[in-house]
Amino acid sequence: MLNCPLCRAGLVALAAFSINPVHASVITDATNDFLPSFTVAPHNSDLDVVSAAGFYNTSAQQFTFSATLAGALGQTPGALYVWGLDRGQGTQRFLNGSPPIGAGVFFDSVLILRPNGTGVYNDFINNTMTNLVAGSVQLNGNTITGADLPLSLFPSTGFQPGDYTWNIWPRVGLGQNNQISDFAPDAANVPVTSVPEPETYAMLLSGLGLIGMLRARRKRVQPQPA
Repeated sequence: MLNCPLCRAGLVALAAFSINPVHASVITDATNDFLPSFTVAPHNSDLDVVSAAGFYNTSAQQFTFSATLAGALGQTPGALYVWGLDRGQGTQRFLNGSPPIGAGVFFDSVLILRPNGTGVYNDFINNTMTNLVAGSVQLNGNTITGADLPLSLFPSTGFQPGDYTWNIWPRVGLGQNNQISDFAPDAANVPVTSVPEPETYAMLLSGLGLIGMLRARRKRVQPQPA
């Protein structure tokens, strides 16, 4: 039973957005679907994405990216949460690495969030790196969010802001493909969801966190084979 009115409203808002494929950027991801190539750390639950979303506030011209993990943040030393963004010139960059992974994942920049509340944006096209301002990275239970990030941080490389697409992958360290634990969604990008009112955005985030919590709880109570 849901006792939180905002959570109930959030689930309704998520359902409404999910009905329309144009607004399909609130995604869920299977639990325990670690990449076979991930070999540098244990398969901890804080490296397993269960739900994620990307929003564009059209009135404030701000982006928010959020992900809920299967377990509490901070279990894995060196864990990073990376959103790959395609603003118009994205390529499947991971296919050039060893081992080649990430077919279907296009990006031309990355937003990196850390469990210590800091973050950085790396723009490969314009060759710039920008630290996020204090307070931009928010932690809440199993959920990490980069909130209210200005459009100016993410200059277009061809797409309109509402047409940007994304994928998220946790990783442990930087530089090698075997450091990536999971892609969400698998083998694809999804568009950001354009949200005109802050109230709608807040409801969507609450629904996202609740879905992640329910999926993580379901994982914990699954019966073990005899």
